[in-house]
Amino acid sequence: MSISTNLSALTALSPLDGRYASRCEALRPLLSEAGFMAHRVEVEIAWLIGLSEAGLPELPAFSADAKSRLQALIDHFSQDDASRIKAIERTTNHDVKAVEYWLKEKVQDHPELARAAEFIHFACTSEDINNTSHALMLGRARETVLLPALRGLLTQLQTIAIEQAAQPMLSRTHGQPATPTTLGKEFANVTHRLARGIQAIASVRPLAKLNGATGNYSAHLSAYPDIDWPAFSRGVLDRLGLTQNSHTIQIEPHDWMAELFDSIARANTILLDLNRDIWGYISLGYFKQKLREGEVGSSTMPHKVNPIDFENSEGNLGLANAVLRHLSEKLPISRWQRDLTDSTVLRNIGVALGYSMVAYDACAKGLGKLEVNTAAIDADLDSCWEVLAEPVQTVMRRYGLPEPYEQLKALTRGKGITREGLREFIIALDLPQADKDRLLEMTPRSYLGLSISLAKQP
Repeated sequence: MSISTNLSALTALSPLDGRYASRCEALRPLLSEAGFMAHRVEVEIAWLIGLSEAGLPELPAFSADAKSRLQALIDHFSQDDASRIKAIERTTNHDVKAVEYWLKEKVQDHPELARAAEFIHFACTSEDINNTSHALMLGRARETVLLPALRGLLTQLQTIAIEQAAQPMLSRTHGQPATPTTLGKEFANVTHRLARGIQAIASVRPLAKLNGATGNYSAHLSAYPDIDWPAFSRGVLDRLGLTQNSHTIQIEPHDWMAELFDSIARANTILLDLNRDIWGYISLGYFKQKLREGEVGSSTMPHKVNPIDFENSEGNLGLANAVLRHLSEKLPISRWQRDLTDSTVLRNIGVALGYSMVAYDACAKGLGKLEVNTAAIDADLDSCWEVLAEPVQTVMRRYGLPEPYEQLKALTRGKGITREGLREFIIALDLPQADKDRLLEMTPRSYLGLSISLAKQP
């Protein structure tokens, strides 16, 4: 075997950078190593500009030109810039220090900024920069990539729920025929679950800290004892759109991240449940799948049209949740004031969200291929008159007829019943004629309760 070891979509170890690379493109500027570097640059510059506005005698307020130059470093951060930082890191063996040195390189030809160079990373520990960067990265990935994808799925599901609100369907509890519902109502069940899941994801507030090596502003106060450093730090974080965590060790304890990852995992589980149900309904013939020219379902069975999108989505949701749950369980734990186990784990945020995005894309694609097979759904329901045993025995209970449940159990359990057999049973009951007529008019397709109106509820 003579396969090249040069990294490409074909040689990547992770399918997120290989087979599924196109589905993760929106996450790369935010959650890649280069994206992490870019956010560190943004945080370092926000801190530096904040210091320049604090009235320090050694650091005059920056001119508009200096601020413009710093903003340009953020706005135009490039792959070449990331490569240069990586080259510096090979000497420093410290990624944040490499960012600091890169920034000093970039401002050395600007006299005003060059004089302020030692205030880059002033009084900061590397985790000040990292945790704030992670908060920005995750917040932006959530708002611009993750939530739009989930809301897109929600819209697809809501459309199906409304369009199929009145399509009767046999329910199956424990896999056995049960009280009928409508196809739309079953999709509406998912939309209401997913809407709550999306709200939970959106409601998590990213927290950050800029308070030094063990969270006490010790270095800050050693240089400028008269500054209200907690208020200053809060101001910098406010301008970045983040909420200050006032009490931390060297690391921000990541509880908010755990909350976010748990929320994403719960939404993923809802979609995993959906994938399995749709898979089953395709197996029953309730759905057909739109054919794609040239697509093959099996290498040996030409007739097959497999539910591959839902299977792909299910598998990738499982991978996503495995990483998300490890992140949420591990990240809030740190030995004493700091250990480094969180650092390597945090580099896998993109993996967790990447697998989620692959799964969302596959699910959306699968939903777009579905065609309702009304004939199969109706035929299944029309053959299950035994589901009307429930309303018959319930009306019998109302009027105090003897052993209603037991009578219907003897009549139907494990053997079904025909329309004629059920009619004969109802006709023989000692019930008011109006109730008897209502039961006689009832069919499996009409015994739907409030399912139609529930399916249409937003």
